[in-house]
Amino acid sequence: MSDLTLDQIWGAIPYPAFILAADNTVAACNSEAEAFTAMSRKQLIGKPLARYVGAESAVLDGLAQARQGSVSVVLYNMEIAWADRPGQSFTLRASQVQDAEGQVLMLLHPRGMADQMDRSLSNRSAARSVTGMAAMLAHEIKNPLAGISGAAQLLSMSLDDGDQELTELIQQESRRIANLVERVEQFGELRPINRADVNIHDVLDRAKRAAQAGFARHVRFREQYDPSLPPTIGDADQLMQVFQNLLKNAAEAVPEVGGMITLRTGYQPGVKLALPGGRSEKLPLMVSIIDNGTGIPENLIRDVFDPFVSSKANGSGLGLSLVSKVLTDHGGVVECESVPGRTEFRVRLPIQSSQTTEIKKKRSA
Repeated sequence: MSDLTLDQIWGAIPYPAFILAADNTVAACNSEAEAFTAMSRKQLIGKPLARYVGAESAVLDGLAQARQGSVSVVLYNMEIAWADRPGQSFTLRASQVQDAEGQVLMLLHPRGMADQMDRSLSNRSAARSVTGMAAMLAHEIKNPLAGISGAAQLLSMSLDDGDQELTELIQQESRRIANLVERVEQFGELRPINRADVNIHDVLDRAKRAAQAGFARHVRFREQYDPSLPPTIGDADQLMQVFQNLLKNAAEAVPEVGGMITLRTGYQPGVKLALPGGRSEKLPLMVSIIDNGTGIPENLIRDVFDPFVSSKANGSGLGLSLVSKVLTDHGGVVECESVPGRTEFRVRLPIQSSQTTEIKKKRSA
């Protein structure tokens, strides 16, 4: 135990941990706190906690209780909203720091983040299931569908005007089914990813400009980028498809007047995804797409990345499932938080391990 340094112990705490000064400004925080808040130590230290949790938050009451007593204060199932993010349920533990007048150690156990990561693993499995199903659907449906459409076209040449309407309906519905099958067929593409260094800001810029020229003409965009982000490894065109799908969903959700989409990027070194067999993936690169739309219904939010789940009247439920599949192929995950007036999709991606080491050196300098 004597060989361990305080920094090693501090960094090993598996939950967001903060040291609050006597005036409730942030004096220190660990890497899990950076991941949870989507902010760096430099951004957090010296800032008043009330700026992020609110001046009337029960968190501040818990810290005051900890300063008054000699034992830890534990508050269960606290609903805490950090900055502009939706509220989540936490267990808060606060205790005085010995020989440091007025300072308090605050630990947060964010059950919500664990639930999201569990759902991300489930989404990966769902995407793989659709991949196998897609190959079968494409083969079993497309051929007879082409025969039906061709037969209707031949019939239309020898029928009177009254019956022509029926053959046109058959052809229209055949085309609609063919388009749906083509979208499902995308899941069956097993071609390898053309892996290369990808500047995520370049991809976002392409996706935003394409959106502004088409389905997002009515939307105002706001960019909050971390300019020091390293590249991710992947296929720029496939990642472009991911962000176009997410932007399209956001653009369709926001109001015609006053609609806004925020594009935010950041580096979060403490984010890891646990995998079967004791393995884990580091996913430090984060991209958020935030809209001020109506939100996703509560009964759909847990399953929104599953195939054929959609909140839209005419939606196929394949767009977000395709997003999940492409990110799975890239070793990443996608998460979603939604309340009326604010929906955030967070994409987390890996980078090369050598880049991670270099980034840590730069940020600690």
